[in-house]
Amino acid sequence: MIDLTTPPFHIPPPLCIIWNQPIDAEVKRIMVIAKKAAMILAAAMLLCTLMCGCGGGSELRHITLNEVTRSVFYAPLYCAVSLGYFEKEGLDVEIVTSGGSDKSMTALISGDAEVALMGPETGIYVANQGLENHPMIVAQITKRDGSFLVGREAEPDFDWESLRGRSVIGGRPGGMPYMTLCYVLKSHGLVPGEDVEVIDNIQFPLMGGAFEGGTGDYVTLFEPTASEFASSGRGHIVANVGLESGEVPYTTIMMSSKTIAEEPEFALSFVRAIYKAQQWVKTASDEEVARAMQPFFPDSSIETLSAVANSYRATDSWMYSPAMSEDAFTRLQDIIEAAGELSARVEFGSLVDNSFADKVMGE
Repeated sequence: MIDLTTPPFHIPPPLCIIWNQPIDAEVKRIMVIAKKAAMILAAAMLLCTLMCGCGGGSELRHITLNEVTRSVFYAPLYCAVSLGYFEKEGLDVEIVTSGGSDKSMTALISGDAEVALMGPETGIYVANQGLENHPMIVAQITKRDGSFLVGREAEPDFDWESLRGRSVIGGRPGGMPYMTLCYVLKSHGLVPGEDVEVIDNIQFPLMGGAFEGGTGDYVTLFEPTASEFASSGRGHIVANVGLESGEVPYTTIMMSSKTIAEEPEFALSFVRAIYKAQQWVKTASDEEVARAMQPFFPDSSIETLSAVANSYRATDSWMYSPAMSEDAFTRLQDIIEAAGELSARVEFGSLVDNSFADKVMGE
């Protein structure tokens, strides 16, 4: 077989004995044609390679989002994934659950995650530690505490005074569930640690199991866990902590300062997907929200998820735009300060970047 693609071309005898020796006109014509064909083929292969490398506009960028816990409370995030809003922005989002805001922040700072969903209080703590180029808040997901107070008995006429002399599993010190609970107790004239024992040595993911195992008279639980406890008879929902605490930026999306500076288009695309999901949740029915979320809660029924969606909607827990207000940020620091966990006030603009939220809302 004659190889006319790479010089020296291998032309077997009697056509040619040694490369560059005189050869007849017909062989020269064949060689020229073959050389041109090889150049065209090489150019086509290079073009194909370049197109594949760019994905032809269809390649998705895989990113990891570390979430503090798995809860229906974060419905807009899950809907953004299942409804394809991230995909439309060229993003393939993998959600990893950490089980603690400190763990989510660690994943973000170490580079194990490009994005994190967690309470903004963790950002305040890191900023106060003097970390250079600390992560920034780029979107707000929820605007009040999403937990419910669950007791061992049904209390249709529940009064917070009922907690006097009792114990409540409230999360870890410094975390928003714990601090918001303490804030609510104080607002009802109850002093944590004196009038009410707030159990603070149980990790967030283990609170439900500890209560079921006999620890505490009450526990604060997020959804769908709270409703599942109630439906199975393992507990009774007696109060909504979020309604008692008032509006406060409770859950946010954070990115590293480096990512924001070096990849602003990525940050913008991510926030745009969140905003689209927030707007969809605002007008969707409870069942539609439930069906969109169910892939993330395979053990929960559509009926349970619909009821929970209705509950969070009724208490106005979800944000329908990603921008955080400075007033809300101030209220957040008031709660942290009241809990004795705030070493210094953090300037709004040094931790919150609303530029992406403002841009997508203006599009």
